[in-house]
Amino acid sequence: MASYSEIKAKIEQNLATAEAHQPLLDQAFKSHMQLHDAPTEKVCLFFHGFTAGPYQFMPLGQTMYRAGYNVLVPLLPGHGLAGDWTPHNPPPLTRDPHIYLRFALHWLTIAQQLGQRVVIGGLSGGGTLAAWLALEKAEAIHRALLFAPYFSASSKVIDLFVEHIDTYFQWEKLLGPAYPGFEIEALRAILRIADYNFSRIKKTQSAPFFIISSESDRAVDNLDHRHYFEYGLKRQPYCWHHCFDRVLDIPHTMMTEAEGNRYINLLNVMAKAFIESNLTWAEVEEIAYRMTKGRTFNAVIAELGWQDRASPDMPAMITLVDKWSIVVKRQMRLQRGRRSRRLKYDR
Repeated sequence: MASYSEIKAKIEQNLATAEAHQPLLDQAFKSHMQLHDAPTEKVCLFFHGFTAGPYQFMPLGQTMYRAGYNVLVPLLPGHGLAGDWTPHNPPPLTRDPHIYLRFALHWLTIAQQLGQRVVIGGLSGGGTLAAWLALEKAEAIHRALLFAPYFSASSKVIDLFVEHIDTYFQWEKLLGPAYPGFEIEALRAILRIADYNFSRIKKTQSAPFFIISSESDRAVDNLDHRHYFEYGLKRQPYCWHHCFDRVLDIPHTMMTEAEGNRYINLLNVMAKAFIESNLTWAEVEEIAYRMTKGRTFNAVIAELGWQDRASPDMPAMITLVDKWSIVVKRQMRLQRGRRSRRLKYDR
């Protein structure tokens, strides 16, 4: 069998050769890899957003590399290619969802050669692809980070448009490098994967995932995120969900400061807390609930005996958990229990 150093060298050479033969719009679109000199405990495989490029995962990738993990951020099929792209000459984005799926499986196989456990992640359409991989290869995935995954648009009118109308869509405002527009049929390929994911999550156990949304996101439907999380939680207790408050004004393109997220360090800490912790969502809520009684995070986990199961970054994560909703939910559950007992007694 080939040694790790031989595998590493072959991956780097193959990628350099492939991308040398396809001129890119910008260096930001080059596949991004940060590989240590030996296999790592965790390998991070991230998929960038639709029409964008690997640059979106540079900040998180650097955070994970510094934490001791290997990092892979490949350029998605048909993305980042140089050309005079217009409505009459649209960029060569695939219309076939199976091309994305084969691509994801190919890179999972590569990631598995570079460390013990694979962490996957993705933004928007890349999040949709990561969610599929977490379902189809659940046993091979340690954790999945789903940043504003595209399951449907924030507007039902846009959903109808994507489903039935073939035309060219041009971005009104681009904060980072990306294609200026795309054919709607190309986005429909991502929507097909999203539809499949939603049908599967209702009856199949996923790898543990963390959906991160934002109330300021005008591109995707946050209610879909909530429903997907609730479906996943029924069979996988290690699923997490967080939606950034509107006051933070974190946009759909949440992975870099250049694309509008002023709290990128906070996002990266939350992601790291998830992949390094071994806590169910019920346990996260229990910690948060006990902290509403005036106790510190360290005091609570010591009381519960969970010190070895919580990442050093977990205190920052727990400050963002909606503790008020947890208290309200528990009070409602308690009231329902009391009513049920009264009804039973009256009978």
